[in-house]
Amino acid sequence: MLPIDFTQMQRRKKAYAGANGNKIAVVYEGEQYMLKFPSASRQNPDMSYSNSCFSEYLGCRIFECIGIPVQKTLMGTFTVGEKEKIVVACLDFTRPGIVLQDFASMKNQMIDSERNGYGTELADILSTFEEQTVVDQAVLAQRFWDMFIVDALIGNWDRHNGNWGFLYDVQADKMELAPVFDCGSSLYPQADERIMNLVLQSEDERNYRIYEIPTSAILIGGKKIKYFDFLTSLRNEGCNMALKRIVPRIDLEKINALIEETPFLSDLQKIFYKTMLRERKIKILDFALNSLEKRGANL
Repeated sequence: MLPIDFTQMQRRKKAYAGANGNKIAVVYEGEQYMLKFPSASRQNPDMSYSNSCFSEYLGCRIFECIGIPVQKTLMGTFTVGEKEKIVVACLDFTRPGIVLQDFASMKNQMIDSERNGYGTELADILSTFEEQTVVDQAVLAQRFWDMFIVDALIGNWDRHNGNWGFLYDVQADKMELAPVFDCGSSLYPQADERIMNLVLQSEDERNYRIYEIPTSAILIGGKKIKYFDFLTSLRNEGCNMALKRIVPRIDLEKINALIEETPFLSDLQKIFYKTMLRERKIKILDFALNSLEKRGANL
């Protein structure tokens, strides 16, 4: 895929919120995109900018490979002054009369509850699925757990209640699930070349980044969920069903081809992403699915 130079594209006045990097609205081939610039690397002082643009692009494209509705992403550049920056363009799937409402806003509609819309306790989230009446409960729960499985694969540590949700039709007063969006906190965006080399050379370093970090943003008892621990506990039937539904659809050859075709990636980055995705699939998702199938065989 050839990168796109967005510098001279028509600008729009729409503004976008969010903490990770600057954002502007541009028009490309008749459609509006949110152009995301790389954010400053807060966790790793050795990096000038994080790899969040690659994380956003690849994370969304991996959801697409697996067959889950997701925001379209494109890689490109934007020149500011005399400096060319790598950016990711994310299709703006809203339109006049169709607005994005996050899951937190749905939680806030539970007026007989004291739950905080942005609180990510798993029990509260699951209760909201059952209590709300604007979207089919089964469809809502399936999307949540499907996202959880793919987020476990890509190592997303920031899937909170504000970055998934619904499209609201103002005129028809109807709500439907929005495509998945905001994957910029996946695929180790703070990892620089030193960290990538260290992880590739050391099984202990890889295992630490598989079993311990990143964690999910979802909480149980106030503690962030470790993907491996939760998935292998087989404690939630909705999650177990998503394991059986999603894991067979993960095609690593297809994902590896996507990585190879991604503009601007170094050879080291390509090896790093391929290695971590393969090992996360084998050590977390495949292990959990095998455990689930063994449990079923023993019943």
